[in-house]
Amino acid sequence: MRHIAFALMTILFASPAWCADIFVDNISGDDRNTGNAAALKEGSTGPIFTIAKALRIALKGDRIVLKNTGVPYRESITLQGANNSGLQYLPFIIEGNGAVLDGRANIPLDGWKHATGDIYCFAPTYKSYQQLYIEDRPAERAQIDNVADIIKLQPLQWSLVDGMIFFRAEKDHGPGSYNLTYSAQRTGITLYEVRHVKIVDLTVQGFQLDGINVHSNCYHTDLIAVTSRGNGRSGVSVGGASRATISKSLLGDNGTVQLRGEGFSTTTVIDCTLLDNTAPATFQKDAKIEIDGKPISEPQAPQTARTPRPLSQPGAPGSPLQR
Repeated sequence: MRHIAFALMTILFASPAWCADIFVDNISGDDRNTGNAAALKEGSTGPIFTIAKALRIALKGDRIVLKNTGVPYRESITLQGANNSGLQYLPFIIEGNGAVLDGRANIPLDGWKHATGDIYCFAPTYKSYQQLYIEDRPAERAQIDNVADIIKLQPLQWSLVDGMIFFRAEKDHGPGSYNLTYSAQRTGITLYEVRHVKIVDLTVQGFQLDGINVHSNCYHTDLIAVTSRGNGRSGVSVGGASRATISKSLLGDNGTVQLRGEGFSTTTVIDCTLLDNTAPATFQKDAKIEIDGKPISEPQAPQTARTPRPLSQPGAPGSPLQR
């Protein structure tokens, strides 16, 4: 008992010296600031502009607090090693406050090439696991395997064929008639060799590969009230020997699977909604996935396209897929 009490007292009294809140604001922040205040004060005291800078200056057990400005954070970030980790009673936290991390970019009008009829094509930077958005929501994707079949596209449908995005506009319309965006950044959040990490109340969308990738050797990783939607491959991928818990979260509209497990990873899902509207809810390869106490024993083959169901469901926990 003495040893336990001593350890707890050590954590309690030592924590203020090395645990801090780092504030991020993608409107009024500045990466030259210290990040130790939510609002700009005298000198360099004030919020940082990017999450990436906050992660670079963070120490073990710190908390990164994002301001929800209504403008998406357009970054791809990585948590790695001791400084982006925590302890059992002092986790490293990213507090999203409902903010959005977005991997999309606008398709320039001169990036489109005419293919045939009302069909146009665009060459994205990344040639697989893409997403095309119309007016801030994923467009309907059709499964087409070769260029000769692109004429099967219906108006406002798209497909990825030979690394090219093909899109069919409505009659007498061109791609410039729509607000079209694509997945320009690879992965929203990558976690690698971290311990005791929590990501809370954050939406991650529009990335080419995964919204969140718990890549390898990550333990005590908690995703809480997270929405991961409209990413090219999966909403969340857990791999290596990682252990992750996803609770009160919503995964949907992702390209090949909502939740992906591989390697010798273990993922525990509690009180979540996994929409199989565009792709299967889960896929696992040598991994373990448990949903509300029930192991998912049979792997499900990922698909590239389905006929979408509505983007949100009544009563679904977390943020709705469409805002």
